[in-house]
Amino acid sequence: MEEQPKYDVTVIKASKQAAKTLSDPEKKLRVCAYCRVSTTNEEQVDSFNSQVTYYKTLIANNPDWVNAGVYADEGITGTAAEKRPDFMRMIGDCMAGKIDLILVKSISRFARNTVDTLNYVRILKEKRVYIRFEEEHIDTATEQGELLITVLSSVAQQEVQNTSEHVKKGLSMMMSKGELVGFNSCLGYDYDEKTKKITVNPKEAEIVRYIFDRYVDGIGTTVLARELEERGWKTKYESGHWNDSTILGILKNEKYKGDLLQGKTFTVDPITKRRHDNKGEADQFYMANHHEAIVTVEQWEQANAILKKRSYVRRLNPDGTRVRFSR
Repeated sequence: MEEQPKYDVTVIKASKQAAKTLSDPEKKLRVCAYCRVSTTNEEQVDSFNSQVTYYKTLIANNPDWVNAGVYADEGITGTAAEKRPDFMRMIGDCMAGKIDLILVKSISRFARNTVDTLNYVRILKEKRVYIRFEEEHIDTATEQGELLITVLSSVAQQEVQNTSEHVKKGLSMMMSKGELVGFNSCLGYDYDEKTKKITVNPKEAEIVRYIFDRYVDGIGTTVLARELEERGWKTKYESGHWNDSTILGILKNEKYKGDLLQGKTFTVDPITKRRHDNKGEADQFYMANHHEAIVTVEQWEQANAILKKRSYVRRLNPDGTRVRFSR
């Protein structure tokens, strides 16, 4: 066996002190706390106020800590960090080097999805800012911190998804019983949130009838939009400008014949709150003769038959010529 050569090794002693860490006894830590509750009911407000008071006292009673502030978002959901103004203000102060340690009651109070949690933990660690989650006894300054964060934040995310499923089931049960859920106001109708009743708005209903009458007479949406603007009529949102898409939405809306379809959209992802048009992916609930109609069933169906026929305008005949439709 060949003998390994021996080398003379010179040790170059460190000449600079390492950056101060949380364990540095000479440094007073700038400590802040983050509190959040997702609703504004009385019980949650009491919990919120208790959190704020608790952290102010906790920081003040520690001689090694300096109070860097209490950041608090009240009545705001935690699924998306960007929608929490005080959370984002806290992150900004961390980036500016004003904070060393963040105290949080639990992972679910800090963020409700794995991506957000790990993202901010890593960004803050690079800035030597650490987070202490009290309920889970996790400190991101330790070696095991990130592993535990990954596991527990995944659990928190699953809780959000489970809650979303429960909410979906509850709403489906309400709609199956004929209860009105999340009504979007539309031109021609007023909606009372207390009684959940839909009533005709006479002034707006006149505009809706005009749109159906003219469209059935063969007038296209572009000309109709110009006529509505010339008459000075406004949309539901008080805009004097009419788009083709606005008129098409009115013509397709089953509410104007007195019916109601619920479940037109569905939530794709409970974390991002992204919604899609429901094209059969989720149950829908149709209620005929639900409220007072503005146009007759016959006129609504006639308008939609024309609409469907016109949707084929861009298609070609077998001989290559365009299919045309006119009044």
